[in-house]
Amino acid sequence: MQIQPAVKKETAYIAGSTIAGTCVMILAFWALHQFMPDTVPFDYKVILGGILGSAVAAGNFFFMGLTVQKIANTDNQDEAYKSMKASYRFRTLTQLLWVVLAMVLPVLNGAAGGISFFFPSLCIKARSILGMIKAK
Repeated sequence: MQIQPAVKKETAYIAGSTIAGTCVMILAFWALHQFMPDTVPFDYKVILGGILGSAVAAGNFFFMGLTVQKIANTDNQDEAYKSMKASYRFRTLTQLLWVVLAMVLPVLNGAAGGISFFFPSLCIKARSILGMIKAK
C-alpha cells in the first residue's frame, strides 16, 4: 500500500510539532529544576522519556492516518468499521503500554514520557483555532 501524500504531510506536521513541544517541555523541566532541584528532576531520563514519548505519539498519529487511508478505499461499511475499531484498540494499547513502561523503567522519566502525548492534540487544536485548516 502506498502512503498518500496527505498522510505524509500531516504526519510530518504532527511529528515536527510534537518535537517542538517536547523541546519546550525539556526546557521547562530544566528551568523548574533550577528553582526546585529537589522537586523537579532534570537528567537524561527526562530527555529520553520526552523523545521516546514523542515518537510513540507521532507513530500513533501515523498509524491512524494509514487506517483512515485504508478504510477510505473500502466500500464495505462493516469491514471499515471493524478495521477502524481494531486500529483504535491497537493504538490505545500501545499508548497504555508506553505509559506503563515510562512509569516503571528506571531509565525514563514517566512525566516527560506522558506529557508528550498531549502535543499532537494541542497542535491540531491550535492549528484549527489559528485558521490554518480551512473547511472545504
